[in-house]
Amino acid sequence: MQDTPDPLALDLVGLPYADWLSGLQELGDAHGFLEPLGQSHAALFVEDGDTLLVTFESFPAIQALSEDGAPNGLEFMRELGWSHLAVMSDRDTWFRDAEVYEFFDQLNDDGFFDDFERVVFFGAGPCGYAAAAFSVACPGARVLVLQPQATLDPRLAEWDERFADRRRLCFTDRYGYAPEMLDAADHAFVLYDPREPLDAMHAALFHRPNVTRLRMPFMGSALLGDMLELDLILPLLSAVAEGSLDVQTFSRLMRMRRDHPPYLRKLLTRLESDGRFGLAEILCENVVGRMQAPRFRRKLEALRAARRSTRILADS
Repeated sequence: MQDTPDPLALDLVGLPYADWLSGLQELGDAHGFLEPLGQSHAALFVEDGDTLLVTFESFPAIQALSEDGAPNGLEFMRELGWSHLAVMSDRDTWFRDAEVYEFFDQLNDDGFFDDFERVVFFGAGPCGYAAAAFSVACPGARVLVLQPQATLDPRLAEWDERFADRRRLCFTDRYGYAPEMLDAADHAFVLYDPREPLDAMHAALFHRPNVTRLRMPFMGSALLGDMLELDLILPLLSAVAEGSLDVQTFSRLMRMRRDHPPYLRKLLTRLESDGRFGLAEILCENVVGRMQAPRFRRKLEALRAARRSTRILADS
């Protein structure tokens, strides 16, 4: 018996943006729609289950993180059995475009979201900003965002110099200030590394009664890639949709980072920079005892040698 080909399977790796959109067109025509939203944005809808996942994704991030070059949300929907609306940009635009506003206005007017039992908005970084901001078009939605910006309006975020060249974008008109747009959500979860100062400052602006901020220390400034590598996005999305995500559930899921080398390296670097060499040695012993980790084995030997040298000097 031959395997039935996956109707959602695509191979769009390395295509220019225009060709990439053309590659998505057939999928949209067969299972929903693909709608251009001006020059820089497009929306792909694929219908399946009665839960809708709304993702905001940029073309460069998709090409960097997706195995098949298709929006990551398509992989999520395949695994979860959900419907999917991907709102896409050709670069980091924060989706500040009148055509995008009008698209969500039209979805609202048409009662598009009413056809689904549950709606989950998801995005990271600039796309996390958009997921939070546009969730207001679907009151009662649940939201999961990774290290989102609250705004780039210099009157509120002049301290963030990373995106100074994007401050000419307007963040004071419709769908503007992301934390306020979450007031209509059932609940939102903001994930961030508190040791990344600018991400933590943006996260602090999301202080609302229906927002839970979840800390991910030592995970760094590229959370989406790490979370995909750890296979944590799907269980998080499932928990958000079911209304079961809380601090305890999140902490249990995040135990997987104990086997994630980038996290362990960041933790080791921080312990050494703080002069906490005893804890650094304990960390290396733990990692070497559980994993094939030549770098940690070498570091462990160096730390032990340094400790012996210190003891000899103290005794002499």
